[in-house]
Amino acid sequence: MKGKKKKLALTCSAVLLSAGMLAPTYDSPVKADPVPSVMKKPPVSGFISHDELTKKLNQIEKSSQGNVAVDVAGYSNQGREIYKATIGSGDKVVLIQSEIHGNEKVGTKALLKMIKQIGSNNSPEMRQLREELTIVAMPMINPDATELNRRGNDMTWDEVTAAFPQLEPADPSWNYYTYKNQYWDYESKPGFDMNRDFNPDLDYVPQPEDFPGSSSEPGWYITPESQTVRDVYKGLQSQFGTVDVFIDLHHQGEYAIEGTDDPVTFSLSGEFIPHPDTEEGEKYSEYADQYHVDFSKQLNVAAYDAVQQMGNSPFGNISLYEQDLDLPGTALGSFAMNGSGTVLFEITGQTQDFGQKKMGQLRKAVETGVYGILENVATGDVHDLDADRYDDIPLDDR
Repeated sequence: MKGKKKKLALTCSAVLLSAGMLAPTYDSPVKADPVPSVMKKPPVSGFISHDELTKKLNQIEKSSQGNVAVDVAGYSNQGREIYKATIGSGDKVVLIQSEIHGNEKVGTKALLKMIKQIGSNNSPEMRQLREELTIVAMPMINPDATELNRRGNDMTWDEVTAAFPQLEPADPSWNYYTYKNQYWDYESKPGFDMNRDFNPDLDYVPQPEDFPGSSSEPGWYITPESQTVRDVYKGLQSQFGTVDVFIDLHHQGEYAIEGTDDPVTFSLSGEFIPHPDTEEGEKYSEYADQYHVDFSKQLNVAAYDAVQQMGNSPFGNISLYEQDLDLPGTALGSFAMNGSGTVLFEITGQTQDFGQKKMGQLRKAVETGVYGILENVATGDVHDLDADRYDDIPLDDR
């Protein structure tokens, strides 16, 4: 890895706020309400705090015999480390992130287990992944929100204008949370939905005329968390030429497979903007040559097939997330326009919704889907999958 490696910090971050004090919101990562709805659910234990993440990554690196390199990629607005773990030396690059929203935690558990397994297991399958792929995993990219057990980060608009003085005359961005209700206090601790803070122009500098913006417009890279992910992405581009695959692990509400009562385990998607070659997507025409939606569909099919092979699992109901979206401000939309095949995992419910047994089953389902992608990319078999089968994945009822 380039650059001097930074030592893992072992004494950082506050203790995770009690789940019993806060209730989850049901707002999906790609169609957020400025004021999310609230539903009260019983809490569960077993969250991973930022301190625990630091210790686990440190342990994984030490036990991997050099197969896992953990670095501090950047810092949150409140100064917490944002980590990246790099595994493998192949020329096919896969970037995976979790917990862009701090109350969406199952993906982080899955990602940590996968980092450990890929880095330390010497089975032929794991060796092949290390030889063919360079996997960069970024668990818990919004650690301030994790410590508050909420969606938005911990940052004020005044802090944004201090970093970008040219924004002094601008209105705050549309994704800035300042409300207060019986569950969430963004009034005393404002924050941004950083999943709207991405821009396909990776060198974009915030301009006042682009505010407050909207969900169907690009973001601005005004939060240090999104800047960190962007910088990791750009670094991989510089080193490898392209980031082949980008996977984003989220949570959603509880849904059923369309036309049935079967509860969804997780939803998949690979389309987040209208195709640049269409009338609706003409505004993205400058990215048309590097937009590979069929490859994204093949990646999603690989994940779907892998979970279907789990057999008669009660947690094998995989659906297709809502389509016909126009969301360039998401990491998925922005990175798709930069040449990456993209996959969204939307795990059912919030972390607080389920007991440990079901959370474990959900984690296993996500791991299975991600491994399906990694194995197909490593072998090259992904290119033989029929992209049209993406449209055969059942929708969910919303």
